[in-house]
Amino acid sequence: MRKKIVAGNWKMNMTLDEGHALVAGVLKGLPELSNDKQVVFAPPFLNIQHTVYQVEDVQHVHVAAQNCHSEVSGAYTGEVSAKMIAACDATYVIIGHSERREYCHETDAMLAQKTDVALDNGLKVIFCCGESLEIRDAGTQNEFVEAQLKAGLFHLHKHQLANIVVAYEPIWAIGTGRTASSQQAQDMHAHIRSVFAAQYGQPTADSLTILYGGSCKPSNAAELFACPDVDGGLIGGASLKAEEFLGIIDAMVKA
Repeated sequence: MRKKIVAGNWKMNMTLDEGHALVAGVLKGLPELSNDKQVVFAPPFLNIQHTVYQVEDVQHVHVAAQNCHSEVSGAYTGEVSAKMIAACDATYVIIGHSERREYCHETDAMLAQKTDVALDNGLKVIFCCGESLEIRDAGTQNEFVEAQLKAGLFHLHKHQLANIVVAYEPIWAIGTGRTASSQQAQDMHAHIRSVFAAQYGQPTADSLTILYGGSCKPSNAAELFACPDVDGGLIGGASLKAEEFLGIIDAMVKA
């Protein structure tokens, strides 16, 4: 059975004290999680170690970094390596988020390298993919997302996919005034699973966790998580308020 996950990406938000209060609030109201359900906090680098300490005794709650460098080490001022992240006892790292693809000009080749270095250091990868409004309006979203996945992940061996989570971000539905329906989310998630089935076989595809990252909130989480191929969410703004994040976690637990 594949895992259900709700991951909160704080982005460039939360001081150490603010992050501590947020995690404490979520843990206070956290429902019981079974073995196939997880909650992940993805704080800024400066908060990772502290957040790990906060959740270390809570079952099925983990910490992720929001990025890592593609090289193992070296003269890369201001960057953080996968080895450093793993040394803080984080479990996951987010790779290929749409904001980093756009603002930091991260290429498919770079993301494939980041994936490798993360896995080599014992981290699990939340690999992001998704299309822009222009691609969606052209009707070529399936081909576009498929190309992202093939370039970033299809060099991996089948056994390595046990440490991969895919997060689909409909960039066209974030801050554009357009809303992605649960059916549109399901259609893309089903396509993503079919792409992995064609490459690695249906059993491997069926075990792959695919998260939805398009403005998920308490009001639509239950509908989204009821979709057969939507296995949870990569949450942005709604993860910055304990009550909202708990509402999404509750929808995941009940799905």
